[in-house]
Amino acid sequence: MEESRPLSFREDIRSLLFRLLLAVVSEREPDMREVLTARVSLHALADERRIAALQATGIWFQLVAIANELLAMRSRRELEQMGGADEVIGSFANVIGEIAAGGYPAEHIQATLDDLCVGPTMTAHPTEAKRVTVLEIHRRIYRKLTELEQQRWAPREREQHINDLKSEIELLWMSGELRLERPSVEGEIAWGLHFFREVIFDATSKLYDSVEEALARHYPQYDFKVPSFMRYASWIGGDCDGNPNVTAKITACALEECRQAIIGWYVQQVRRLVTVLSVSANVVNIPEPFIKALEHALHGSGKAAEIIARNPDEPLRQFAAAILGRLEAMRDGVSAKPYARSDGFKSDLRELEKVLAELGGDLIAKRFVRPLRQQVETFGFRTVSLDVRQNSTVVNRVLTELFKFADPAGAPAPDTPQWTLRVRAALNSGEQLEVDQLALSEEAQELLELFDVIRKASTGLNGGAVGAFILSMTRSSDDLLAVYLLAQYSGLATAMDGSGTIALRVVPLFETIADLRAAPEILDQLFGVSIVRRSVRDFGNSQEVMLGYSDSNKDGGFLASNWELSKAQRRIAALGLKRKVKISFFHGRGGSVSRGGAPTGRAIAAQPAGTVGGAMRVTEQGEVVSSKFANRGTGLYQLEILAASVFAHSVKSQNDAELKDIPEFSEALEALTGMSQASYLGLINERGFIDYFHQASPVEELSHLKLGSRPPRRFGARDISDLRAIPWVFAWSQNRHLVTNWYGIGTALNSFVNVRGDAGLDLLRQMFERSRFFRLIVDEVDKGLYQSDMDIGRLYAGLVQDREAGERIHRKISAEYALTRRMISEVNGGLKLSERFPAFKRHFDRIRPQMDSIHRLQVQLLREVRAQDEATTKPKRAVNALLLSINCISAGLGWTG
Repeated sequence: MEESRPLSFREDIRSLLFRLLLAVVSEREPDMREVLTARVSLHALADERRIAALQATGIWFQLVAIANELLAMRSRRELEQMGGADEVIGSFANVIGEIAAGGYPAEHIQATLDDLCVGPTMTAHPTEAKRVTVLEIHRRIYRKLTELEQQRWAPREREQHINDLKSEIELLWMSGELRLERPSVEGEIAWGLHFFREVIFDATSKLYDSVEEALARHYPQYDFKVPSFMRYASWIGGDCDGNPNVTAKITACALEECRQAIIGWYVQQVRRLVTVLSVSANVVNIPEPFIKALEHALHGSGKAAEIIARNPDEPLRQFAAAILGRLEAMRDGVSAKPYARSDGFKSDLRELEKVLAELGGDLIAKRFVRPLRQQVETFGFRTVSLDVRQNSTVVNRVLTELFKFADPAGAPAPDTPQWTLRVRAALNSGEQLEVDQLALSEEAQELLELFDVIRKASTGLNGGAVGAFILSMTRSSDDLLAVYLLAQYSGLATAMDGSGTIALRVVPLFETIADLRAAPEILDQLFGVSIVRRSVRDFGNSQEVMLGYSDSNKDGGFLASNWELSKAQRRIAALGLKRKVKISFFHGRGGSVSRGGAPTGRAIAAQPAGTVGGAMRVTEQGEVVSSKFANRGTGLYQLEILAASVFAHSVKSQNDAELKDIPEFSEALEALTGMSQASYLGLINERGFIDYFHQASPVEELSHLKLGSRPPRRFGARDISDLRAIPWVFAWSQNRHLVTNWYGIGTALNSFVNVRGDAGLDLLRQMFERSRFFRLIVDEVDKGLYQSDMDIGRLYAGLVQDREAGERIHRKISAEYALTRRMISEVNGGLKLSERFPAFKRHFDRIRPQMDSIHRLQVQLLREVRAQDEATTKPKRAVNALLLSINCISAGLGWTG
């Protein structure tokens, strides 16, 4: 969209911001102009000039991102002004227009809407490298720019707005980017809820309006019922996997903070209703049923006389005041009767909508009451459903400890036939263990306390406050049954004899390629257990399955990961049909492409046909959250892209030619995947590779950057298998190798053509044209190659102490890079890198000189910091400069891990 505008349009905001930044920096560091214009390389600066230069460059990258966001918003608005809402690609107007043009009947649309459930999930391990303080300044700059766009300002007023902008840039300069302390989990909880208060609560009801408007325009003869289909979730405060900072007390705190956040929001909105609903009984005739409802509401408020005296003859205002009293009682314990469940609050709002409709005030209801009622349907009294996540290793270790406590001599070991029999027998009989928790290990006490928190939340009045128990590294049905058994021991069973259900949704997370391949068999075995089958039935006969993009990529490379994920979805969906269980998928995507971070609309559109079925969850991680939800216009657009893509796939995928399973294509992808994975593993297993990874990147130094509350490794080992995917990807992006985006694919494509000749190349080109999945892979590899730089990579390779290994491994990576470039061009019709993505290319070209300069300085800084032995305190100035360089590179790429 941006390409359709004149260059001056694209540059005016950037020029203004650059001019203001130069003014701010020049007042403090006069010689930084040459650095910002890339006339002087950072690595050539004296030591004392580095931090200022990095700070100035980092701020410029941040300002460019803000400008890009505003320009994208402006372009969407202009498209809508010129051609209508249908012109905004990926919007509900656009999607429903295409569906209507395709002849899909209204009944099919309504059925899809009835089943629609879209779940953005904020994750507990932010990869956000920017401080919250800095994010707040970014938000104010964005808003000031939107104000400045208005044409109504007099020259004096415009100048004041520009001065305000300059003051925010001054604050950016003086605030500094680096966190002084690693964020606490409590801080992360507050960080996540901030985006709900600022953007998501309000944007969600607007999203529903956009669906209704599009349906009314394209299906004018049909009265659609649009449900509140967004279901937000979070891991923040519930993700215990490898994070000792997330305790049961923290999880309980997260549940309460989420509850108070939404109640606080409702109090604000109902106070507005008290202000605006000035309908007078002296002007209109109030229906008798509403008068009776008002009497009931006033009775519950505990302040009937006071409310009536304050608002005489204003029954709607009195009703809203009574609602407000009950909400405030949920926070402060005042005299009113608090709402027990959100359904009661929703029912009262419906009374207001109903009476306004009867009085001819439909627009008043639509403007003031309906959005709040939709928010109640979406957020309840919980804001989000808080997932709890733990690793299968920990779960099995704790269950082993419990078995040994009950029977020291006969306790079986995990992954044995005896273990399988023991777990199933305990579930079948409803076994309960009498255990002195104080006699258990700290790990076991903590996990059992966590289950107790889950039980209290699940059996309380705050429905849906606990989402699912996500079991990471699920490798067998026994792993999942261990969670069910711990839940049974913790009081979550509905019957004491094993004949009931377990009141907890247990969700497997399949992460490695081996686990993805085993997933259908694991689930088939799981569904064969009676108590599990009954429990699944209790949850709408639906089983959620989480898919990990990160570890599967680290396990087998980009192509193997994506193809195995695609196959796993098809096979698991087929199993669901066989078992008569509705399968929904939860996609564990990150910010970078190698962790599933392809453009949302394209990524969902490329999912296998029939695997979405109206329900999808996706993780929103770290800097992705702040880039999507920092500002209201962008936040609404991002939610709409996600929801509309899920809706479109659910309606159309079975008839989509580009998603059809073509055996010849699948056979080719199978061959390509095998060759790609072999090539990738050849790199990973190359002699000296682990040392190369650690020494030719700042991965060890990342621990100094206060990114999040979680340690970078699950169990503390130094090998790659224990390293979390975020630092794995982060490190390869910092040294511009980006091997996680493309390595092995060039070899696979080249070998395929060598074996099959011209017919093989023709087949690959057909796949690029006709397979949405394959085209997305090729396009994302294309963009990853464009951001990679083997000359920069060679500088990092020079940091490897074993020079021969450094040169050998870099040559291997460079050769694969060159081969992949050539083969991608062969497949996509001879295009140059990123020629298909001019906006992406233009943005990266704009910052490439500064990026290259930062990389050269970072290599120099790594040498200086590493030159000090372990016993010597690292030079603070060099360490801070190194951390700033990491931030700058992350800002330039647009993601960390």
